[in-house]
Amino acid sequence: MMDEVGAGGRSDGTEGHVGEHDAVAGGEHDAAAVARDRYRTLSVIVPVFNERNTVAEILRRIRAVDLPVQLEVVVVDDGSTDGTDKVLSVLQDSTVRVLTHRSNRGKGAAVRTGINTARGQLVLIQDADLEYDPDDWPRLLDPVMKGKAQVVFGSRFTGERRAMRPTQWLGNRLLTLTANVLYRSTLSDMETCYKLFDRKVLDSITIESDGFDFEPEITAKVLRRGYRIYEVPVSYTGRDASEGTKFEWRDGVRALTTLVRYRFVRQV
Repeated sequence: MMDEVGAGGRSDGTEGHVGEHDAVAGGEHDAAAVARDRYRTLSVIVPVFNERNTVAEILRRIRAVDLPVQLEVVVVDDGSTDGTDKVLSVLQDSTVRVLTHRSNRGKGAAVRTGINTARGQLVLIQDADLEYDPDDWPRLLDPVMKGKAQVVFGSRFTGERRAMRPTQWLGNRLLTLTANVLYRSTLSDMETCYKLFDRKVLDSITIESDGFDFEPEITAKVLRRGYRIYEVPVSYTGRDASEGTKFEWRDGVRALTTLVRYRFVRQV
């Protein structure tokens, strides 16, 4: 004989479990509905410096991604001298805008320029060197579109990746550990390029760094303001010095001092 289950209860007389599950599911559904209504456009900031050989391919991959939102791409040519500007001049269209710095000012300055002109409710940073794959964007967007997060980082250490040089691996681990200790977080990859933000989060923060110290600065300020950072695994194909990587050991030292400095600044 089939047991009968009344509304809000079970055949064994216990109550509340179905109702609690429905309440949670309803709350998640409402959060996702709000997120879908709020987030209509993703602005992708692409800082570029001397990437003539890769910038066309990264823009091809960007255009090929299937997204649940509209796409705006803001490429910032940070004073390239290798002919990148000529490549970009033929790649602009209704989706891709190109902004130019007359001289090289650094990644942080390029990102700041891009953010200041971006129109989307969501902002993502994408390097132009093919180390990060735009096919991972839907994975980054998923927790935001479900209403679970306002800041999402893509972790190279939990996804597929080409093996890093030992010094690079150690440096990344040291910087992330420092961030976790100073800011009471549990990140696995603080230095990742893939950082996705609700625009309102960025509007509450003043970005001061011009170079690669942008990464620790924005992470420190997000954590200091009480935002939880959601991490998802992303793929990574790193370059070495012979292939054009621009990050040097001096940048690691600068990142370390940046983390310490913003931990003890009274206001961020």
